[in-house]
Amino acid sequence: MAATLRETIKDTVAQHLNSGFLAFGQCLTAVGWVGGTLPEMYEDQGMIELSMADVAGGAFVVGAGLMKKRPIYIIRYQGFNWYNCISILNYACKSKEMWKIPCPILIRSIAMEGSIGPVAGSSHHSLYYRMPGVKIYSPMTPLEYKKCYEDFMNSDDVFYVSEHRGSYNNSEELQDIEYKNPDFVLFPISITRFAAMEASKKLAEQGISVSVYHQKILKPFSPANNSLYYLERCGRGLVLDDDYPDGIASNLAHELMLRTKSSVYTLGLKNKSAGFAKHLDNLPPSSDDIIKYIKEKLYAFSD
Repeated sequence: MAATLRETIKDTVAQHLNSGFLAFGQCLTAVGWVGGTLPEMYEDQGMIELSMADVAGGAFVVGAGLMKKRPIYIIRYQGFNWYNCISILNYACKSKEMWKIPCPILIRSIAMEGSIGPVAGSSHHSLYYRMPGVKIYSPMTPLEYKKCYEDFMNSDDVFYVSEHRGSYNNSEELQDIEYKNPDFVLFPISITRFAAMEASKKLAEQGISVSVYHQKILKPFSPANNSLYYLERCGRGLVLDDDYPDGIASNLAHELMLRTKSSVYTLGLKNKSAGFAKHLDNLPPSSDDIIKYIKEKLYAFSD
């Protein structure tokens, strides 16, 4: 039976610690071991428990990075990056360029949604995207995660890894869906990749061809040539994200428009804060949301 993404991450962290490197975070050894993604290892084996002083945690990790310990920094909720990222963005990401001293760190930033309030929920990769000196990956499959870790170990850069708890049970690799004459082209990020594939399949049953090109590496952004070719041929694209669309999604859409002279839209979180009850959630676009949006745009184009 194929390993799940959860098992792959757990094995990757164990391999990292057994190689003499470190992992940092809050409540790592608590019940659940961060959604089952950590091996049952402790401080004497390199699993370092941080205090609940969020701002200080990032600074400790930067120090470990400068000492060539290649730390993995585990942030249990992506929204906590608003507290954790200060030292990382303003020191670790700039150290190599300014002082020729690399500070390699792998940040495991974990997203989820659903009744967890205005701070903890959703993805926040846009927070890192605008800053120099960082690479941003968003792996949703076991092989994608292995490739991400391999790239990190072969690099001396800061890696921001945007994970999502909704993908942890996944054991399958996600293949692009490509049509030679698509009606629409999707560029989904993070957990929206699953909804995009479902939407494409449902629309195919209605005679609407929607290509899907999975975005695994967000920075540096390098879309496949075939995706650009078919986007230009179609003239209509959509970047999907589980972050607010005013950030990375808009930047990628702008880049795609410049490269293809196509109309590229964005669809992500609604422009509102989430609450702690189900009726106050702010969730990523579902397959039904995507289908509705595409049909509205296609109808507008046909007028």
